[in-house]
Amino acid sequence: MNNSSSPYELMGGAETIHRLVHAFYPRVVENELLAPLFQRDIAPVMEKQIQFLTQFFGGPSLFSDQHGHPMMRARHLPFPITTEHAAAWLDCMDGAAQEIGMPEDLRTFVINRLSGPAYHFVNTDLEGRNE
Repeated sequence: MNNSSSPYELMGGAETIHRLVHAFYPRVVENELLAPLFQRDIAPVMEKQIQFLTQFFGGPSLFSDQHGHPMMRARHLPFPITTEHAAAWLDCMDGAAQEIGMPEDLRTFVINRLSGPAYHFVNTDLEGRNE
């Protein structure tokens, strides 16, 4: 990866983030494990995801500008998230990245980078107990 470019720029900026999120959420709402964690009106969630991913990958600080510090683990604490949820979420994201034609090396980087936060949000064990 070119050291002078942010991942956001290498991904293709706002257009790619929008395409990725719009390919991702149909997968989420059809996933029997993930769908119950999301509100029926997915549009506001998609907008926040666009803002977060933009900022997370080195683009403008859209999420912080609108919502304050991301504090993503705290924002996800109300939802029971297991390692299975994290893996399913990453699988949906990987499928979305493939769908939009993201090059394999970049897709691998994106999924690896998102794996940290995805597993950091785990707050429930497989038997449903809070961790």
